[in-house]
Amino acid sequence: MKIKAVIFDLDGTITKPYLDFDKIRVELGLAADSGPLLEVMETMPPAERKRAEEILYKHEQLAIEHSALNKGAAETLRWLRDRKIHIGVLTRNTRSNTSAVAKKHNIEFDAIVDRHDGPAKPDPFGVKKLCKHFNIQPQDAIVVGDYLFDLQSAKSAGAIAVLMKNSEKSQQFAEWADYTVDSLTKIIDIIESYEK
Repeated sequence: MKIKAVIFDLDGTITKPYLDFDKIRVELGLAADSGPLLEVMETMPPAERKRAEEILYKHEQLAIEHSALNKGAAETLRWLRDRKIHIGVLTRNTRSNTSAVAKKHNIEFDAIVDRHDGPAKPDPFGVKKLCKHFNIQPQDAIVVGDYLFDLQSAKSAGAIAVLMKNSEKSQQFAEWADYTVDSLTKIIDIIESYEK
């Protein structure tokens, strides 16, 4: 078996964690335990949702401005590119924000699936869509993320789930992961282990 694609989450995986969803919920007047932000926003009346989208947009723009690549991100992406392994991004963010981060850090993705393309993570839609785009089977792809939804979307699609441990909080999702890494360069070892 050979790994043919790596699908990354954006915030907290390719870039260091920046977005504080608890803080965003407070600004929206939501309880800390009100649930995933995008799903909560879908249930809002139009005027309230428009305000919520504006607040989220403001936070996402700050995340671009303050973004910093995670340890090993640039080297890992170069290594994948050199070996012609597809690089995808599956994000609950937007395509334009993802492209802005890529441009800022001089990195390149082969394909992006964002929150407007279809059901967001944890739905397997995005993993399947990227695999179809790359003309590969999900079992030939690795999905890397720092949150439960990343791992659930990978497992539901039949891909390999890798947890990017970037905080003590992320460790609570380890049971969903096939592998746990604390640096993106460790993905290289995982890929090479499938080539033996």
